[in-house]
Amino acid sequence: MPYSIKVEGDKYAKSYGKDLPISLKDSVNLCRAIKGMRLDEAKDFLEDVINKKRAVPYFRYLDSISHRRGIGPGRYPVKVAKHVLKILENAEANAENNDLDTDNLYIMHIAAHKGRIYKRYVPRAQGRSVEIRREMVNIEVILEERTPEEE
Repeated sequence: MPYSIKVEGDKYAKSYGKDLPISLKDSVNLCRAIKGMRLDEAKDFLEDVINKKRAVPYFRYLDSISHRRGIGPGRYPVKVAKHVLKILENAEANAENNDLDTDNLYIMHIAAHKGRIYKRYVPRAQGRSVEIRREMVNIEVILEERTPEEE
């Protein structure tokens, strides 16, 4: 699977979610919110988003998005948070398999990209049909192990 950045060495763990049926706009904003966080903090943040305790601050695609107390424009993208949480848990499992210390993992890179577009046609009245498009999203995660001196 093609990642948008290349990392070399043995202190990285990767994970890739392909063709996820989620919103690209929500995915972009959520990825930006958790980039650079410790893995434990990011998982707690996603759990809070799923339970609608903390909102995700939006920086892009702001048309008619309500403001939330303390962060400005934001929402609770529950479906996206569930999928991203699964990808982070998969990356954590890959890190354990690579003998990395899971207490010192940071999200070095996380990005959402457009995936495939699935098309199908639905019959309509008077012999017509309309196209239904389902746009998918690909999410890539790279975790980095940092020692306490590097923080």
